[in-house]
Amino acid sequence: MALALKELSNNKCFGGSVIRFSHQSTETKTEMKVSVFIPAHSDGEKLPVLYYLAGLECTDETFITKGGATAYASEKRIILVCPDTSPRGAGIAGETDSWDFGVGAGFYIDATEPKWADHYRMYSYITKELPSLINSKFPVNTDKQSIFGHSMGGHGALMIALKNPGHFKSVSAFAPICHPIEVPWGNKAFTGYFGSDKSQWLNWDSSELLKTYKGPELNILVDQGTADKFLKDQLLPETIENVGNKEVHVEVRRQDGYSHNYFFVSTFTRDHITFHP
Repeated sequence: MALALKELSNNKCFGGSVIRFSHQSTETKTEMKVSVFIPAHSDGEKLPVLYYLAGLECTDETFITKGGATAYASEKRIILVCPDTSPRGAGIAGETDSWDFGVGAGFYIDATEPKWADHYRMYSYITKELPSLINSKFPVNTDKQSIFGHSMGGHGALMIALKNPGHFKSVSAFAPICHPIEVPWGNKAFTGYFGSDKSQWLNWDSSELLKTYKGPELNILVDQGTADKFLKDQLLPETIENVGNKEVHVEVRRQDGYSHNYFFVSTFTRDHITFHP
């Protein structure tokens, strides 16, 4: 698989490198782009890896250029992996019509509706294909994998960690969509990707998955700005608090005056990178 990688750019950063590459995905059947920060390290050294899932309209470059993460990832000697937010160029009618559905809005699920099912397989891409690719290319300590994200990507990080007990050591999120089956963004996306049968939606909703999670103890950190205009109608962090599952520990920190943007994210990036083992 490593032979299929095409390096698009390589820039020195805090003693390490930010590498952007593309590859042909077997899951999405499109070309996918990924940005990776790899810190300076010794020959033969295996490093922890932290996956970051970005939000609506973002790309693989958004967090690695705006999140202020590379300095802290360098200090902690951790590989940072930033995939794109959806397939691009699939040629599906209507996929670029909306900013919150289709291109740039893959919601990190595997679609079942026939129109989308062949290409919109971001869940399988993130959980299977991409880790295999990263592990083959970079010196990853596969026992130390964690995941985090923002907004739609926060939903993706929480949902993916909860659906794969033991795969990730920890998970965190900035202003995640916590209960997508009950908010407009989630209703639009899930209707389009899964159809109108809401029983199919439950297995992709973090607040529902928290109730039934069984596996190794999982620590979750969430930061949420109190001035976020999407807080009451789209995000609903209260739905992941106090769910009564002793195997999951959720800390939601409400940050006074912060909004939904990367001024907010970058303020707390260090806390999140420090949080992950």
